[in-house]
Amino acid sequence: MFRAHPTRWLSLLLLVPAMAAFAGTHVYRYDTVHSQIVFSIDHDGYSRPFGRLHIARGWLRLDTDDWSQASTELDIDLADVDMGDAGWNKAVCGHALLDCTHYSEAHFASRSVERTDASHGVLHGTLTLHGVSRPLDIPFRLNRVARTLYGLHTVAGFSATASLDRTAFGITAFPGSIGQDVSVWMELEAIRDDHSSTDTHAAKDSP
Repeated sequence: MFRAHPTRWLSLLLLVPAMAAFAGTHVYRYDTVHSQIVFSIDHDGYSRPFGRLHIARGWLRLDTDDWSQASTELDIDLADVDMGDAGWNKAVCGHALLDCTHYSEAHFASRSVERTDASHGVLHGTLTLHGVSRPLDIPFRLNRVARTLYGLHTVAGFSATASLDRTAFGITAFPGSIGQDVSVWMELEAIRDDHSSTDTHAAKDSP
């Protein structure tokens, strides 16, 4: 009859609470410091310069074993767009393009998640940008869900990409010099916080 070595039993017993810590559905809030969004668009055929955006706030609901009930909402800070030059930032935020005075944030809300393999999926949702709402599919990779090095937090990390047509959101200025298609890359980290609100409006209004 097979008998496991005592140290093996001890290892298994120590593993059980670690596995239980990630089981079930948990709420995460986006880490606005370590989450970044980078976009690129054609500039008159010469190059595809990059801009950077940050998440203002948002939440994620995730069960690592069952993605079917996963959901997320997040607000993206447009007024703080970074093109690497103050004048360029102002032009992109101007009335002809993002119009940050009237639309300082973009909002994404998921509808469903399609899991394609153990670590990849597609997030189906709606992006509201420049006052216009359109469906958007976001292919993503779940990189890791684990405790931080010093055990301070449980973090879920993702890499994602998306592509959108700026004219579909009413951003139609300068068609001869600015491209129509926008490529987007997202590197996202979310900290587990089961007491966090899943109401982005409440989070926005709180002090």
